[in-house]
Amino acid sequence: MSTVAQELVARSNRLGADPRTTNYAGGNTSAKGTATDPVTGEDVELLWVKGSGGDLGTLTQKNLAVLRLDRLRALVDVYPGVEREDEMVAAFDYCLHGKGGAAPSIDTAMHALVDAAHVDHLHPDSGIAFATAADGEALTREVFGDSVVWVPWRRPGFQLGLDIAAIKGANPQAIGCILGGHGITAWGSTSAEAEERSLQIVRTAEEFIASHTGPHPFGDVVQSPLPDDERRARAAALAPVIRGLASTDKPQVGHYTDSDVVLDFVSRAELGRLAELGTSCPDHFLRTKVKPLVVDLPADAPLEEVVGRLKELHALYRADYQGYYDRNATPDSPPIRGADPAIVLVPGVGMFSFGKDKQTARVAGEFYVNAINVMRGAEAISTYVPIDEAEKFRIEYWALEEAKLSRMPKPKPLATRVALVTGAGSGIGRAIAERLAAEGACVVIADLNLEGAQEVADSLGGPDVAIAVKADVTSEEDIARLIAETVLAFGGIDLVVNNAGLSISKPLLETTARDWDLQHDVMARGSFLVAREAARAMIAQDMGGDIVYIASKNSLFAGPNNIAYSATKADQAHQVRLLAAELGAHGIRVNGVNPDGVVRGSGIFAGGWGAQRAATYGVPESELGAYYAQRTLLKREVLPEHVAAAVFALTGPDLVQTTGLHIPVDSGVAAAFLR
Repeated sequence: MSTVAQELVARSNRLGADPRTTNYAGGNTSAKGTATDPVTGEDVELLWVKGSGGDLGTLTQKNLAVLRLDRLRALVDVYPGVEREDEMVAAFDYCLHGKGGAAPSIDTAMHALVDAAHVDHLHPDSGIAFATAADGEALTREVFGDSVVWVPWRRPGFQLGLDIAAIKGANPQAIGCILGGHGITAWGSTSAEAEERSLQIVRTAEEFIASHTGPHPFGDVVQSPLPDDERRARAAALAPVIRGLASTDKPQVGHYTDSDVVLDFVSRAELGRLAELGTSCPDHFLRTKVKPLVVDLPADAPLEEVVGRLKELHALYRADYQGYYDRNATPDSPPIRGADPAIVLVPGVGMFSFGKDKQTARVAGEFYVNAINVMRGAEAISTYVPIDEAEKFRIEYWALEEAKLSRMPKPKPLATRVALVTGAGSGIGRAIAERLAAEGACVVIADLNLEGAQEVADSLGGPDVAIAVKADVTSEEDIARLIAETVLAFGGIDLVVNNAGLSISKPLLETTARDWDLQHDVMARGSFLVAREAARAMIAQDMGGDIVYIASKNSLFAGPNNIAYSATKADQAHQVRLLAAELGAHGIRVNGVNPDGVVRGSGIFAGGWGAQRAATYGVPESELGAYYAQRTLLKREVLPEHVAAAVFALTGPDLVQTTGLHIPVDSGVAAAFLR
């Protein structure tokens, strides 16, 4: 990597690591320098600039676009005007140097045309507060003098690059500018100077806002937050309902936020007015939609009343969004992408945000927190005035934005699905969790062994993919908490795998009542409790769902020295049929998997069951897997991943009409054939 690019990456990472400086994936940075043309061997002037997408805080060299400055500057002479400026984005591809790196973004022109070696374009909350203040231009002059210049709102693009270049040329004393409704841009002759000037603008704006904040900008408190435990309980009760509504057009994953910033905003008198105005910075509303849905009932209103009102407000929101689309759409606008809210605010409880996956949902919430900070700053120094809805629509339904969406990879089969797997800290449960996550699901790893569960969750990618929850499936309290943690983490629940289990192999006369009770408590009672509490959430969510029982071929096969375990598995097998019959009306499918003994990788077999079964059959424990395999029709050993594959088959896109079924995964045990 060239020294110029190295400095740019380091500067970008520092700026992007501070949330006061720019939001996640927001803004872009650039540096100009020279390099050797590999064809001519001569020096050529280049621009290194953050490419489309990506995040400054985690930027690497591969996220940079590298372009020839002479060709970028030549575009000025062929620019067809603001009405056709979108055509210029395609022209950037003809300006790439070598392989070009990342795809150039819409802001490339700003960085190329501004006469400065280093340029930062950022979205700091304090800067956007000035940019969205009713008298932002006057305040910019008051606070910054002639060192920072006001640029009226213009949609990002080639013309904005020309505008800022002209302003920089006409104001040689300026260190940067504030872009109305949008953010800031700063420049410098060195990387250090550009960074210093960016921070100077941000910190000066912050200090001015802090020194001019009198009575609370959001008004008086009219709805105090519920106490912690009560608030989270109410959030857990509402989350599946809200997720179901937010998934009317297409399934979404959810994220819950009850940070101090959010709880304060939803407690104040000005919540309704400010929320209705919506967000302003394009980076914000592209992720949060133009405005949130706000619940207008007290936090302690009866749950049934809140749920009913949510459904009314959701219908009104959809009608309002349709009106927004109809007012602003032109014959060549992309089709409406969905009228459901991305942000739902509940006074006293917090914020629910939604997206195509957990990260997108979480980031949408983070962007709305940015918007809250912007509104607070603007209201402290003036009055918050975002860009108008017509401009928002032009960006939300921009042909370039539509093209970017069309380039997104095809979703995985279980994308947007929230899965809960019990006993997932090891063995079969772990294999199931790994398969579901690989197919796109968010996964809750439930296990008595929290350390093991956390290791699995971390290996799957951490909290945007999987979380670990310690749970005893025999405890009603633990299961209620498990479902609550699931819906608070991901918005709801779609797929449950009842896998937790244990085995004790003894002859009838040696089987104690405690042996019997323990196995029935964990597997029969535990499966019942998990299914019952998950079904409550699924029914409230109204999106259907899947419940899968990991039963056993022993639910059908009568083997020796196995009365308690096999009877328990038969109980689980019949639960599948009973629940399939009862829950079908809610679109919830219930199926089972009947494995043969899974020896390798099994926590149950490692915990003593293997030695007991080996003694029963008179073989060394090390040969138990081979013994099981040889008594099957296919002569193949069953492994955890084979069970996981069956779970995916039952819950993926191909068997959506199937319920009440048990799939044998036993390599062919004739005595366990279904009849």
